[in-house]
Amino acid sequence: MSGAQGIGRRELLAGAAGIAAGATLVGLTPAQAVPVAAGVTKFGLPADPAVRVLVTGDAGTGTRTQWAVADAARAFHAREPFSLALGLGDNIYESGPNSGDDAQFATKFENPNSGLDFPWAMVLGNHDNSSVIGGDGGWLLRGNHEVEYHANSPRWWMPSRYYSVRVPEERPVVEFFVLDLNPLAAYLPPLFAPYWAVDGEFMNAQRAWLDRAIAESPAPWKIACTHHPYLNNGPHGDAGNYEGLSIEPLNGVHVRRFFEDHVVGKCHFILSGHDHSLQVLEPTAAAKGTRQLVSGAAAKTVGAEPRLTPAGAGTPALYENYHQLGFMVMDLSPSAVDLRVITVDPATGVGSEVFGRRLA
Repeated sequence: MSGAQGIGRRELLAGAAGIAAGATLVGLTPAQAVPVAAGVTKFGLPADPAVRVLVTGDAGTGTRTQWAVADAARAFHAREPFSLALGLGDNIYESGPNSGDDAQFATKFENPNSGLDFPWAMVLGNHDNSSVIGGDGGWLLRGNHEVEYHANSPRWWMPSRYYSVRVPEERPVVEFFVLDLNPLAAYLPPLFAPYWAVDGEFMNAQRAWLDRAIAESPAPWKIACTHHPYLNNGPHGDAGNYEGLSIEPLNGVHVRRFFEDHVVGKCHFILSGHDHSLQVLEPTAAAKGTRQLVSGAAAKTVGAEPRLTPAGAGTPALYENYHQLGFMVMDLSPSAVDLRVITVDPATGVGSEVFGRRLA
């Protein structure tokens, strides 16, 4: 997002005009998964039942801060190798790619992450689907360019707009359900494009797919991966109260309903970015035991922009940090989930472990 946190719904309400997204837009679902191009060999998923995951989000700036966080991740990987990474959206700032072979994929993903040679399961964020203003989420078709890039990169894993990954593939310890909630969360809602509507073809297909995929998953740990959070103590707020707005649907009420109808009580964790912070939140009664983690500080922080401050009150947290860059490390075995939070010095690229806890 522009600056540290970028535009919000209030700014768009104050000045940006809505646009009509063309009715011919189509989304890519698991049934339409993009095949890998000839000559491209994907980094393989691990076979080891001990799974270590780099959890990072809102990285795609190509700036010194993104490189600093990647440097810390490389140093961590040299000591304790990662199995895979989760990129929780806003992969290409400020407005997303212009094609499936846009040079921004090199400058804002491949080059900074050189040496982190394992699969990166990528989530679509609002900046990846921009139209009028970077981050407005108003051109959903733009996100398909990131799906197209799946064919061209050994690291980048996004075979469709929503999908799941089982790790290991045989007898999985965990299944990650990568969701695309941008049609529900856009600052410029797709009011004139029925395909993307709240109850349109794309979202209804995603709901049916997710319900079936969770029910059929053999993995002991089930984790939903989104860009937009369900619970969030930072400035973007909780779903249903995004930016402190009461205006539907800009307050994210449809995102909240999606989570409460299809995710909470069914997945053990929700992993999200969007807020440029590091948060380990406690489950609420409404969350039915599902824990929200926010890891969106891979290039920007809330604290770098004084006008945006954490909400203060909100969901009880085991750990919150709004002022430092960083990432999370999740270790999963068939019987336990351990989490570490690593903050990063932007000047040196040195990471420091500031939180560690067995969460399940």
